[in-house]
This record gives sequence, structure tokens and C-alpha cells, in this order.
Amino acid sequence: MSLQKQVMDKMKEAMKAKDTIALQALRAVKSAFLLAKTETGVQEELTEEQEVKIIQKQVKQRKDSAAIFIKQDREDLAAPELAELAVLEQFLPEALSEGKIEEVVIANIGNLNASGMQDMGKVMAAVQEELAGQADGKVISTFVRKHLMK
Repeated sequence: MSLQKQVMDKMKEAMKAKDTIALQALRAVKSAFLLAKTETGVQEELTEEQEVKIIQKQVKQRKDSAAIFIKQDREDLAAPELAELAVLEQFLPEALSEGKIEEVVIANIGNLNASGMQDMGKVMAAVQEELAGQADGKVISTFVRKHLMK
């Protein structure tokens, strides 16, 4: 079942349960899906990869907003963002452990014969392509930087 269908099903459940926070998060995702569909100009179905990227973008927005609210001591505004974040994360693929991410980074550095920070872009692109949707870019970047500076 596509992610769009799953989102619609969860949206119906949230409506029946009168869960306003979940409903708000799911409506935002649905809206993002529709925007992505119309951006191309053709009414094509989105690929699974595109759907995951859209949800990841929504999750990142919620994390960033919550972090800003917490930093400014606005727990009342951070709580709904974190609740929406929890709703959205259930649609993402299982995240890899940091150990697995580091293994993939090391393997890609070896495969690309990367020797220094000037190769960071190539390594980042290869790792992100391999781990699409399973790891945060900041975590990948940290490991790439760590192993290229040796």
C-alpha cells in the first residue's frame, strides 16, 4: 500500500477519533503530496521514494520548530509539534543505527578512494543515495567528516 493511501487511512481514523493534532499533521502531509504532484505539471503518481522524501521534509520541519520553541522556553508551542512529529514518524522506514551508518560511510570512502575533505561531496552523495530515507543527513555528515579528517 502506498504511503498516500496509508496517510488517507490514518486521516480517516483521526477524524473518527477526533484527534486534532494527528489530523493536522496528516493534512499537512496530504497537502505536500498534492503540491508535489502538481509541481511536475502532470498528474502522475508519486514514487515511494518521493513520498518518503516529502514525509522526511515534514518531520524535519517539526523537529526544527520544536527545537526553536524549546530553546525559547515555549513548551506550550513545542508540545503540539512533537506530537505531530510522532504521528509522521510512523510513515518513515526504520532508521539505521549509528553503527550501521558508520559502516556504510567507511565502505563508501573506500570504494571512492576518498582521501580528504575535498571528497566530502562525492562521499555524501553516494552514502545518501544508498541510505535514502534511513538516515539523517546530519548524522551522515558527522561520520563522513570524522573519517575524512583522519
